[in-house]
Amino acid sequence: MKTYNDLINQEMFFLLAGPCVIEGEDMALRIAERVKTITERLHIPYVFKGSFKKANRSRLDSFTGIGDEKALKILSKVRTEFDIPVVTDIHDVHDAEMAAAYVDVLQIPAFLCRQTDLLVAAAATGKMVNIKKGQFLSPEAMKFAVAKVRESGNAQVMVTERGTTFGYQDLIVDYRGLPVMQRECECPVVLDITHSLQQPNQASGVTGGQPALIETVAKAGIAVGVDGIFIETHENPAVAKSDGANMLRLDLLEGLLQKLVRLREAILPR
Repeated sequence: MKTYNDLINQEMFFLLAGPCVIEGEDMALRIAERVKTITERLHIPYVFKGSFKKANRSRLDSFTGIGDEKALKILSKVRTEFDIPVVTDIHDVHDAEMAAAYVDVLQIPAFLCRQTDLLVAAAATGKMVNIKKGQFLSPEAMKFAVAKVRESGNAQVMVTERGTTFGYQDLIVDYRGLPVMQRECECPVVLDITHSLQQPNQASGVTGGQPALIETVAKAGIAVGVDGIFIETHENPAVAKSDGANMLRLDLLEGLLQKLVRLREAILPR
C-alpha cells in the first residue's frame, strides 16, 4: 500500500483516477483492476478515486449515490483486493471519521476548501488530506487551507487545481498557479484534468464538459511540472450517473498516460 511519502518521493507523477461516483461494486472493481494494470506497467503510483456520495448536485433529482455504507465498503474492497490506496470526498465533519475507516485519502471539495471545521476534522483522522482549490480562490490563498491541516497535527496534505470560474459556464486553468502553489503551500500539487473541463450551470441543470481537451490540459500540466494528476474515468461516460460529460473513456486512458510519461521523462533534470 502506498504511503504519502511513496507518492511524493518519486520522479514520476502520481495518478488519482476512477469513476466520479461509486455506482456499484462490479464497475468499481473493473475500473480499479484496469487502471492498476496500466499504472504498474508504466510505473505510475496510483490512488483509486471514487466518491461514496455526491452532495453538490444542480438538481434535487440528480443521482447522489447508492448509500454511504454500501459505497464505502466497495471502496474498502478495492483497497484490499488490489492493494492500492483509495481517495473519496467528504462534505461535513461527521463524514471524516466515518470515511477514514475505509479509505486512505480524504478529499475536500473545492467549494468547501475554506471550511475550517471540515479541514480540522479531516486532519484529525491522520489520513492524507487532498484539498481542492476553490474555483473562486487565488493559488496563493491555498496556503491558508494547507496551514489549517498542518496546524491540526497532520503534515500529509496536498492541493488540487481544478480550474477557476470564468464567466458563468466555463472554467480556466491558470498554469502559473501550479508552481505558485508548490512554492507557497510547500506540498504536492495535483492537476484535476477532467473537472477543469467542466461547463457548469447549464440551463438543463446538468453540467457539461469538453473531454476532447483532456489530452491538451494534461500535457500542459505535466510540462509545468505538476506532482500528480487527477482523472475521472468510466467505461462508458455517456451512461455515467455523474459528470459523464467531462470524463475520460477508460479505453483511452493507457494511450494518454503513455504520452504523459514520455513528456515527464523529457523534462526531468539530466
